[in-house]
Amino acid sequence: MVLFQSMQTVTLWTIVTVIVLVWFGSRRQPLAVAGAFLRSLWTSRSFLIALIAMVLILMVNGMELTLEKMLQINWDFTSNIHQLEGQFVYSVQQIFNHPLLTQFVSFFYIVVFQALIVASLGIYTTNGNIRMAHAVCYAIMINYIVAIPFYLFFPVNEVWSYAPAGVSFRMLEVFPNFEVQYRAFSGIDNCFPSLHTSISVTVALLASQSGNRRWAIFTAASAIIIVFSIFYLGIHWLTDMLAGTVLAMVASWVGLKLAGVQPKLSLLPDRQKTFS
Repeated sequence: MVLFQSMQTVTLWTIVTVIVLVWFGSRRQPLAVAGAFLRSLWTSRSFLIALIAMVLILMVNGMELTLEKMLQINWDFTSNIHQLEGQFVYSVQQIFNHPLLTQFVSFFYIVVFQALIVASLGIYTTNGNIRMAHAVCYAIMINYIVAIPFYLFFPVNEVWSYAPAGVSFRMLEVFPNFEVQYRAFSGIDNCFPSLHTSISVTVALLASQSGNRRWAIFTAASAIIIVFSIFYLGIHWLTDMLAGTVLAMVASWVGLKLAGVQPKLSLLPDRQKTFS
């Protein structure tokens, strides 16, 4: 069953998902969340600067494919990764395969993944956790700053595109025009490290420090689903996921430190906390 007809469909689903998530995570009406977010931008110059910096980094990432073509790099580490880990992704696809599961994980991979970032900012500003909102911006920036050089100089192709892996690209079952409409946002050789892993795990690790128990639980579950999706859909290698997890741990820790939040060992908050 086709779930996404075009990027317009993806955008609409993302907007709806963000609205649902900010309501779920903040227990406030979406308009109230939007108002709190805008007030935070107005009253906190540091948050405004952090948000602008994050957006600029995302724009630089959007230009990565153009820069990659200019550099004309002709080496490729895909075969080395395949020799290192073998048929792991192929085995995952052999064990798990169902049309409904394909739709479910594809929705998380494309929609929930990006909605988590936006919703986190809305939830934290609404709950008065402005430091956590800072931490999200810093951590996302770190993820991209570290990943982009790897995408430029350590190209690894997606698993499905490497014939010896024997893996199918299941995303096309729910988004037939993926290669035409979505590919421009993510190059086929931008695998190592997996940003879908690193960012989803980063959001979950930050949520565990936020004092918002329900948001911490949801983001942790989402991260698990998204990590599973990168294998199920035939996109990332196990090595990509491991590197992404390490990056997430570093980025979230540094992000918290830069935001002035002392990281705690507990991964599940007991109650709502407010950071001024």
